[in-house]
Amino acid sequence: MPYVNIKVTREGTTPGSKGVTPEQKAELIKGVSELLLKVLNKPLDATFVVINEVDLEDWGVGGLPVDEWRRRNAKG
Repeated sequence: MPYVNIKVTREGTTPGSKGVTPEQKAELIKGVSELLLKVLNKPLDATFVVINEVDLEDWGVGGLPVDEWRRRNAKG
């Protein structure tokens, strides 16, 4: 029985939003589950998907908080 944990930053994907929408989460759960069925023949009813939203200040990359990393790596 597969267990998939998806972690995303808690920030909106469109202006004014504060996180991942319930519809986006449902699409992720469906897509990951169907991929495991297709690739590994794992039944949908035995696949568990958990989505965790992490505050932006709790996420880092390249030794930096992600917002600072983004500023340093912004193209423009």
